[in-house]
Amino acid sequence: MISKVTSILSVILFVFISNSINAQEVTKTHKDSLNNVIKKYYELNVKIFQSNSTLEDIDNVFELFTADFTYVHPKYGGTYTREKLYNGYIRNQKNGGYDGTVTDIEIVNKIIGLNAVVTQKRFIENKNGEIKKGKAEMTLFEFKNGKISRIFEYW
Repeated sequence: MISKVTSILSVILFVFISNSINAQEVTKTHKDSLNNVIKKYYELNVKIFQSNSTLEDIDNVFELFTADFTYVHPKYGGTYTREKLYNGYIRNQKNGGYDGTVTDIEIVNKIIGLNAVVTQKRFIENKNGEIKKGKAEMTLFEFKNGKISRIFEYW
């Protein structure tokens, strides 16, 4: 009788440990995938900010977004649908707004949660031949099915 109880407890312990390890792996994988999307988002934006950027560069960043994506920036006009933001990128590109001044985006800090990432980042800019770091700015990214569903700028 005692050996049966010991066997059952051993199996339960094994299942518990296995499930705990699997849950940690899933969480790590989830966080890694969100981190990769954020990294890609910033890399693509730096590419778009260059004077030789193309429509394909803009399309590439929008591949990271859900169909119902929204961009919220209260200081610069409020809420933008995916379409309005896309048209804004194209307008800025056509009007020469992307002139290579922004040379990089530095991630100062990042917190990755369940379907959300908060970044503290700063633009690195070339101003009159001198490289300068901008102020740190906070951005919240929300995700659905591994894609960015909402960006909220807190700067």
